[in-house]
Formats: sequence, structure tokens, C-alpha cells
Amino acid sequence: MPINTNPKKVAEVLDRNVENIYPSRESLKKALFSGKKLTIYNGIDPTNPNIHLGNAVSLWKLREFQSLGHKIILLIGDFTARIGDPSDKNAMRPRLSEKQVSENAKNYKKQAAKILDFSSKDNPCEIRFNSRWLDKLTNKDVLELAGCFTVQQMIERDLFQKRLKEKKAIGLHEFLYPLYQGYDSVAMNVDMEVGGRDQVFNMLIGRTLVETYKKKEKFVVTTPFLEGTDGRKMSKSWGNVINIADSSDEQYGKIMSMRDELIISYFKLATRFPLSKIAEIEKDLKSDKINPRDAKAKLAKEIVKIYYGEENALRAEKEFNKVFKENKLPSNVPVVTVREKTLNILDLLVKTGLVNSKSEAKRLILQRGVKIAGRIQDDWQKIIDISSGLIVQIGKRKICRIS
Repeated sequence: MPINTNPKKVAEVLDRNVENIYPSRESLKKALFSGKKLTIYNGIDPTNPNIHLGNAVSLWKLREFQSLGHKIILLIGDFTARIGDPSDKNAMRPRLSEKQVSENAKNYKKQAAKILDFSSKDNPCEIRFNSRWLDKLTNKDVLELAGCFTVQQMIERDLFQKRLKEKKAIGLHEFLYPLYQGYDSVAMNVDMEVGGRDQVFNMLIGRTLVETYKKKEKFVVTTPFLEGTDGRKMSKSWGNVINIADSSDEQYGKIMSMRDELIISYFKLATRFPLSKIAEIEKDLKSDKINPRDAKAKLAKEIVKIYYGEENALRAEKEFNKVFKENKLPSNVPVVTVREKTLNILDLLVKTGLVNSKSEAKRLILQRGVKIAGRIQDDWQKIIDISSGLIVQIGKRKICRIS
């Protein structure tokens, strides 16, 4: 596949959703215009089973470079995930076992294939695992890596300084993480790495190592953060994540529930909408020409269309309106088998899987967020008579039918 050096196409790739380019935009443009096929990668540590829309920002940038004809690698950090990336963390991550990491990563290619082209005859994306070389490093190799940097370089990171001030532990293994991630660039002999701005330190470590070991330039392209639906960083523990693997209904519903001020950044970072159209939507929102809810509906439909196609996007929109506008039950209500004839309401909510604990169930009941057979429940000590077909509901999105 020939390299596309069309100035307009190259400018589009470098302009949209790019925060910084190291060492400079001009030097990267020169490399892209040279016609040389660059090897470009993005790495994801499988610390949980899902790739979310925040990760997807960098993956879409990879896809754009793939469309220009460059060699693309999706790197699964199955070794580095066992250490835990300290970037943007207020405390040490819990260590993951090799089995946990492997289980998390098993569907990564399937999820990433919604963005990257793994089946192209001319220029397929490769998938690699960094355990294949990092597991083989000797003590001598690690000593050589460590000798390229100083303790001062590591400890000066904002995240470590914050922990020192708060008297929180810093694991010695956390200093090794950037070295191992940096060595990925050497092992794969890459020309460029793409990643979120929280990865700048790690990616620049790789840039130094490529210069040291390979005597060549490594470009670094950083992409902006896509915030979670509540305005904080996407985090599974905060429940503000939209995953690629979420169902079309889940994606649509999560987008409709997000904060209004995030609408434009989601259009820019999570869709392929032309920037000129996004500017129009932004202008209309500021002048109250369009209601934020309608803008979110447009956004939700567009994102679902990207990952599930237009037919599913239309169906998800119809289903959402049915539940939230018309106050009807969803078309497909999950069925849960309960064998007991009576149950305390807290036990029932836990047994259905709608909540994780009795304390959560009690809190929701006191907040009047639980319905059984269409009636709001306010007594957390109530005994419920179980019958087949009984509808148990928390809010409008968590619902099941008892069998």
C-alpha cells in the first residue's frame, strides 16, 4: 500500500485530536511527507476487560495513520499490566496476576477491531504482547535500562511528589514501569507512539531509549483526554465509563445521562463528525437554538452508529424514548430466577443482581429509587411476596422480571 502524502490528508491527521507532537510538528510533517512507511503504535494495559471511549481516541488516531499507509501496531501490555502504571494514580495499584491479565485481554482485539483494520490485505494492523520480550530481559538488561535515567528524573514526577507530601507509599517497582514501557519502543523498533497526555512521561522515556539503543528519532503524538460522563477521568470504579463493548442501549443511555458541558468534547473526540458541523452545534447550544438534550440525542445516535451501525442506533434511540419519554418498560427485560416464596426486600435486590450489597439496596430504598410491581418502596425491612412475572426496578435503567 503506497504512502499517502497528500498535504490536506496529512494536515487532517495532525490537526484533529492532537495535543502535542514531540520533538515538533514540523519534523513529523517532514517524515510523513518523505514517503517512508513509519511504524506507529499505541499500547493498552489490560487492567480490566474493556476498552473505553477514552482509549478509543488514540486508537482512532492510529486508524488515521493506518489509512495513510503506515504500519500500525496495537500493543497489549500483558507484562506491564502486572506492574501497574503509576501515571495519574494517587496510590499504588493492586498487583494483577498473569491469569487475571490474560483474562482481561482476551477480547481486546475484537473490541479494537471496531476501529482498527486487522483484516486489510495491503496493510493490516498487527497485535503484539510485550511479555514476549519483557519476560526475557535479564538482570543485566534491566541494569542497563536503569542506567539511562536518574532517581531525580523519576521522583520529580507530579504524581510521586503528591504522594510524598501526603506520606503515601511509592513502590520501587513503580519506578521500573516507565523503563519497561519505554523499552517496548526499542523492542518493536518503532518510529512513533500515540497515547493520551497522561502517558507523556512514559512515551518520552521510550523516545530517549530509542535514541540510545537505535540511534534514531522516535516521534510522540499525544491525544486529549475524554472525560467520563460525570466530568472526571473515565474510571470503572466511578461508574462513569462508556465502553466499546457496551450494548447499543447502554451506550445510548450513558451518553444521554452525561453532563451537558461535555457534549462538544464528545463530538470532537468520540465521533467522526466534521469539525465545521461540531462548531455549528456548539454555536447553537450557546445561543439556546438547540436544547442540550437534543444535542445529546444526536451525539448518542452518532456514537452508537459508529460501533453498531445505523439500524441499531435508530433502535437504541427508539428504545430510550420508550422508557424515558413514554415511561414504558424496556422491550427486553432480563429474567431472573428466584426460588423463594418470600424474601426481605434487601435480599431480593441483591439476589436479582441489581445491587451489589444490602447497604446499597437500603440506600436506594431510602432515596425512593426502588420500584416493585410499579410501586415505589420506602420500607427497607419489608417482606416481599415472590410471584412469577414480578417486575423489580431501580431507576429506569436497572430492571428485571422474576421467574
